[in-house]
Amino acid sequence: MNEPARKRGRPRILDRDVGLEVAARLFWERGYEGTSIADLTHAMGITPPSLYATFGSKEDLFRQALDRAIERESKRRSEMLYAEMPVYEALTFYLYDIAEGHTDPTKPRGCIVSTAVLQHSEENASVARTTAALREASIQVLKARFDRAIDEGELPAGTDTDILARFYGAIIQGMSAQACDGACTERLKRLVDIALSAWPGHTA
Repeated sequence: MNEPARKRGRPRILDRDVGLEVAARLFWERGYEGTSIADLTHAMGITPPSLYATFGSKEDLFRQALDRAIERESKRRSEMLYAEMPVYEALTFYLYDIAEGHTDPTKPRGCIVSTAVLQHSEENASVARTTAALREASIQVLKARFDRAIDEGELPAGTDTDILARFYGAIIQGMSAQACDGACTERLKRLVDIALSAWPGHTA
């Protein structure tokens, strides 16, 4: 007598938003190259075919997770930077908020854009270009705000806003690295205070 055929279990359906949150956290904690497909599928509780079907390749998943993390982390900060307040005050709130975010105990330390793909193999060069472009975009956001400050008389007309933006961008990236090394919120805020002392425009 033949045994009845066993019904195959239905594959687990992954909630896309949950999957992106899980992936973002892993990439943030371990970096792009330090996170394997096995790590991702184990954390999500799915199989590799399910991951590929939902998100595409590992690189596709990284880009989607990165977009999600940036949207969550940066929207409020951009609004803060462009709020109708003096640029020095806006920059102060912006940098303090970043210092707090880099050391938030509920999240991985530092910034996913700053740390996920710094050193990389040649095969992952396109991923590194993606994060480099995002870092450059954040500098251009600062530059645009500083250009506006010149127009509004808050910065001297001859201010090199590109270099000024890159200076504060370097402070932000440096805070990310120091947060990963264990720096506390107050220490990062003291760094911000020193950086703000270099501001070439009005402070009130």
